[in-house]
Amino acid sequence: MYEGAGLLSTQDASVVILAGSTVGGGSTINWSASFRTPEHIIREWSQSHELELFDSKLYKEAMDIVCERMEVQHDVEDEGLNNAVLRKGCQELGYPVRNIPRNAPANHSCGWCGLGCKDGRKKGASETWLKDMVNSGNGVLIPNCEATKVLRHRKRGRGRDTATGVAFKFSYNSSKEICIVESKVTIVACGALNTPVLLRKSGLKNHTIGQHLHLHPTAMAWGYFPETISSPLKDKKSYEGGIMTAMSTVVANFHTSGYGAIIQTPSLHPGLFSVLMPWTSGIDIKMRMSTFSRTAHIFALARDKGSGKISSKSSQNISYKMDPIDEDNLKKGLEKILRILAAAGAEEIGTHHVKGERISVKRVSSHEFERFVRRESSRKLSGHSTPIASAHQMGSCRMGVDQRSSVVNQMGETWEIEGLFVADASVFPTALGVNPMVTVQAIAYCTAQSVLEVLKRKRTTSR
Repeated sequence: MYEGAGLLSTQDASVVILAGSTVGGGSTINWSASFRTPEHIIREWSQSHELELFDSKLYKEAMDIVCERMEVQHDVEDEGLNNAVLRKGCQELGYPVRNIPRNAPANHSCGWCGLGCKDGRKKGASETWLKDMVNSGNGVLIPNCEATKVLRHRKRGRGRDTATGVAFKFSYNSSKEICIVESKVTIVACGALNTPVLLRKSGLKNHTIGQHLHLHPTAMAWGYFPETISSPLKDKKSYEGGIMTAMSTVVANFHTSGYGAIIQTPSLHPGLFSVLMPWTSGIDIKMRMSTFSRTAHIFALARDKGSGKISSKSSQNISYKMDPIDEDNLKKGLEKILRILAAAGAEEIGTHHVKGERISVKRVSSHEFERFVRRESSRKLSGHSTPIASAHQMGSCRMGVDQRSSVVNQMGETWEIEGLFVADASVFPTALGVNPMVTVQAIAYCTAQSVLEVLKRKRTTSR
């Protein structure tokens, strides 16, 4: 279900990467958050990057259609421990907190959609667009395939090649075959990690391919809430309820630079929990695991200025350098998170820093608490001292108005090959700063309209 079986990281292991690798892609294993493209991003992309698409009537229509098809709504009936803690702590401190729009019903609270939605109530691509395609009779899904090359040829009198289809490996009954699908247009949607590799294998030379990869780096802190606590949090579990239902923008900087950090909650399987918690001793990790259900985690997610690149040979060969501004924004987020956990009533709080320091909130003075928060939120995050994770990858084949600095134009078509389109998060001009599912699908919708226009022209000229 995940790239690298969930064990993917950058070359230097500085960032752990979770990326969907199944039918429906990231929308199958994501945590339901369904944000429209923020207004400050639309302004930046349409003005600073001169991409008129994003300020167009078509793009607004695309977001409406995507949200309607995914049944996006804002209500929640049953919050799990993580989100309830985030909401309560923000309310106590006066920090902004709001419901996260989700492509799931208000009463959808299985807590494990990171492993795929067991009842299909989360409306990812496999429950919407792909199902629509199959039901229409106009397409099929072929499992156990690996696209290996985009096929192309040069038409007489044309200055560039035209895409003619795709070659792919097909595994069946322990054997592998090379198959070819011919097409009038070809659309690549392998995700920000795999699309650059396929384009390079297909002979595209654009130097921007695989560059400008953004990861939305995240850093977490935790708080322990004993079952004896007397509050509405008493009967809640960390693995129950909607995965993401609450969010704070207290350090997001949406109204200024747009570069900051949003504060949200994760879905942590016990295995991930054990990996992320700092190791201090065997006894300690056993105690930590025994409190898994009552340990709340909250993370800060940075809209990153820093970027990386993907090797032309492998999607698992990833380099990335976090900008000092991004690290600073994550530290600001961690400082707020520690305060949120304490304000919500945590008995003990800590970060994932390798030193594994923690503090018993109710047993220390306010001065000791302040020293702890300042110290732990100012620690260096780079150099493997703190686990940094990524669940969003984007920008590695970015859209632009100049072929010298981008891979595709506003139609989603590659500058190098006519009839070859890209429709995934790799075309983002910059990092987005919020969960990208709606933006990915809205861009794909607009690209689909461009494809339809191309097909109409081809039909007209062939008569």
